[in-house]
Amino acid sequence: MSQETEHVQCLIIGSGPAGYTAAIYAARADLKPVMYTGIVPGGQLTQTTDVENFPGYPKGVMGPEMMEDFRKQAERFGTDIRFGYITSVDFSQAPHKIVVDDIKTVTADSVIIATGATAKWLGLESEQKYNGFGVSACAVCDGFFFKGQDVAIVGAGDTAAEEATYLAKLCNKVHMLVRRDEFRASKAMINRVKNTPNIEIHYNTETKEIVGDGLNVTAVKVLNNKTNEESAIPVSGFFVAIGHHPNTDIFKGWLDMDDTGYLITQPDSTQTNIEGVFACGDAQDKLWRQAITAAGTGCMAALEAERYLAAKEHDPVIS
Repeated sequence: MSQETEHVQCLIIGSGPAGYTAAIYAARADLKPVMYTGIVPGGQLTQTTDVENFPGYPKGVMGPEMMEDFRKQAERFGTDIRFGYITSVDFSQAPHKIVVDDIKTVTADSVIIATGATAKWLGLESEQKYNGFGVSACAVCDGFFFKGQDVAIVGAGDTAAEEATYLAKLCNKVHMLVRRDEFRASKAMINRVKNTPNIEIHYNTETKEIVGDGLNVTAVKVLNNKTNEESAIPVSGFFVAIGHHPNTDIFKGWLDMDDTGYLITQPDSTQTNIEGVFACGDAQDKLWRQAITAAGTGCMAALEAERYLAAKEHDPVIS
């Protein structure tokens, strides 16, 4: 049961590029934002090594270092950043009620959701061991590091097909591992993969282990589930493209979301179906999922929250 209650103008749920950017803009607008970081402060990028595609870092930057820069900038303008996990919400009326760690209730005039998404993994111990050292869940983010090399990608949907063709432009050879004897991707994407000469498709193939030298990936052990034959494919990169799960379960029943859990926002907006509740970053973006696009929507969410609160102050009947 909640024992403490606090009221804030602007509550930001989640950190990462979207949350921190929203915090920077909200703080500069004097909304006095309070942020609860979630279990992983800084989000997915804290588990990423080199980031080379974010503007302003000409030599690249380590993911955790970049998130630390974001955090410091948000704090510089007065964001109150707290470590905590949101355990329940009540969006039935304004101000909105949010419970933190099953202990504290926060009421908020505006809420910005930046809870992100989590990549789905195969669940192999070796996969986690080499995560960031040859294993990645984002070809667009990390494909450049394997230019001219042989890589493998696991998955059979549109995302896997798209990432395989992207990698094929950079890499010497792409081994595409498909668990069944067919793709789940659209015909157009399947044709694109099949017409790319340096993509080799391995049907009925399951990943058993990612092999490395202790520092980097050197091969992937696979099993043909039709013949039970095991083999090793020499690769220096292993990409997992079996989907992402948006961290939005806590909002079910309150906010509109698609059948995979991504929050639905209004066109050209971060506004959800609940007035005063905004969503940004990977929690509502299943298409781009880049740090720079997440930061952009974080900016949008803060600006929209500022306008919403200003209108509400001018006309209290708005809620």
